[in-house]
Amino acid sequence: MGEQRVSIVKSQDQMQQFVKSLLDDVKALEYMIDNDWFEKDIVRIGAEQEMVLVDQKTFKPACINMEALKHMEEWPWVETELAKFNLEINLEPREFSANALRDLEDECTGKLEKIEHVINKLGATIVLTGILPTLRKFDLDMNNLTPKQRYFALMEAINQQLVGNSYELNLVGIDELLIKHDSPLIEAVNTSFQVHLQVHPSEFVSMYNLSQALAAPVMAMGANSPIVFGRRLWHESRIAMFQQALDTRTSHDHMRERSARVNFGRQWLDKSILEIYREDIVRFRVLLSGDVQEDALALISTGQVPKLRSLQVHNSTVYRWNRPCYGISDNGKPHLRIENRVLPSGPTVLDEVANAALWLGCMVQMHDDVGDIRNKIGFEDVYDNFGKAAKFGIDSKFTWMFDQKIPVVELALKELIPRARKGLEMRNVHPDSISRYMDVIEERATEHMNGARWALRSYTKLKKETTEDEALTVLTYAMCVNEKSGIPVHKWKMPELKDLKEYRPSGLKVSEFMTTDLFTVQKDDILDLVIDMMDWRKIRYTPVEDKEGKLVGLITLRHVLRHMLKLRSHDPGLEPEITTAKDIMNSKPFTIDPNATIHEAMSIMRTNNIGCLPVVKNGELIGIITEMDFLRIAGRLIERLEG
Repeated sequence: MGEQRVSIVKSQDQMQQFVKSLLDDVKALEYMIDNDWFEKDIVRIGAEQEMVLVDQKTFKPACINMEALKHMEEWPWVETELAKFNLEINLEPREFSANALRDLEDECTGKLEKIEHVINKLGATIVLTGILPTLRKFDLDMNNLTPKQRYFALMEAINQQLVGNSYELNLVGIDELLIKHDSPLIEAVNTSFQVHLQVHPSEFVSMYNLSQALAAPVMAMGANSPIVFGRRLWHESRIAMFQQALDTRTSHDHMRERSARVNFGRQWLDKSILEIYREDIVRFRVLLSGDVQEDALALISTGQVPKLRSLQVHNSTVYRWNRPCYGISDNGKPHLRIENRVLPSGPTVLDEVANAALWLGCMVQMHDDVGDIRNKIGFEDVYDNFGKAAKFGIDSKFTWMFDQKIPVVELALKELIPRARKGLEMRNVHPDSISRYMDVIEERATEHMNGARWALRSYTKLKKETTEDEALTVLTYAMCVNEKSGIPVHKWKMPELKDLKEYRPSGLKVSEFMTTDLFTVQKDDILDLVIDMMDWRKIRYTPVEDKEGKLVGLITLRHVLRHMLKLRSHDPGLEPEITTAKDIMNSKPFTIDPNATIHEAMSIMRTNNIGCLPVVKNGELIGIITEMDFLRIAGRLIERLEG
């Protein structure tokens, strides 16, 4: 999350002072670039590993990061993230050559094992995944925000920019997700493996543009975020979830363009890294201010290298998928980096480093061989490829250089993998390391299998065999086991329900097992429609709602039978009156809140001898639970006991 010593802008004077410092930082950076202050003749790589903490028994989010950190105070390389169920590792920057990639993998694995040892004692374990399958919408409640000033300030600042009344998420894949959320904390669904490449200012433009072109194929090959809240969506749903979670815009009846703070960019970089910083300043208002005490221009005038803290604070609140970064090396010299943010966390550390190796190798080789990528492919095609990769992952088909139409798997096998191998050779990376990581990508392409495709196939299979919650739990358990084995994802077997020895649904909330695909009527609908609907859909309960989706009643099969018996006693010579839903419905049915537990639901139904509970939030009908839902859960538990 970047610089921690920040606060929300609370006064006009504070805003003006920070903006002045921000503009001075840009001028200082321009001076350092023009006068060649930057580190030369060395290329370093680095990475940040984000992870999810889950309960060892339920495999649901474990909100223990602050408690865990108390046991890791001597480890400066582990940090908090936005939500209490996340942590992040900062891996050491190292010269890009020889054993750099294998050392990166070993360091990451070793640090994860150390964290695992600590959190196991707290009843938790680690999952490496772009989006945790068992994550639920209520896990993104503000109560689960990591209690640090920066995060509170960021949430408040983004909320102040919100034009509408809520944040809206709308994704369509195999399933559909269309929901509102009351805070930008929903961004915390995303975890990534962010890779850094040090670049000299003179090469930054061409390298950054290359990174933009490579974003789509690299992401497609490594996609690992297909399931959100039990819905099968995009192969790399992080892309849409991140943008929409922090999108403060709303729809209008005009065509004015407004940029999202999470974005890919609008055009090629032309002359300098400064174009990005300047655009982000003019397009996006300052959200946070830092405790800035340095005068960058004054330091420059005395030959000292400034930290450019104001620029770094603002840069940390604009989320480009390829982000420019400024830093100061241990030798005191400034440097520039490209931070690749498109790669998801997981499925294994080996998979992650293989993804990084593909990107890094292609960056080196294509910079040497292709040169200015702008002469080979249009930005519009690069942008379009990025959207396709997020949606379809390894199944994507791109427009590549010279208007070539090519599936990403074919592109990887014929061009990108050979280029990456050559690029890694050019950096004198050890042959064993090149084979280790490029073989993973090549086998992944040959098998047509990455993390997203494995998860989609596995979840679809499990859903046909059991309840949604158990399917998600078994899937997450399989991810944990396979990740710790170190076997790359293309070799993973499809999970079986029996793999998880013990499944515990008792702590479930109503929102986790209610039916949301509802068949409803309105109170003035004729009873004939109700009867046919219940017959056609084989349902015993029909909620009655108004035009705004508010629950106004409930019709049960018993209500229908009673009415039919009354009709039999009427004079057959009389024309029967038209009966509507309101004539027979229960206008005050028992209901339940989505945050109630399964025990509470069972108690209400048992005490009141009813077989159905509409699920209502603020008067709005959002789901329904019936005795059949409990029978399915009970049936699965009996099967497990007998097994």
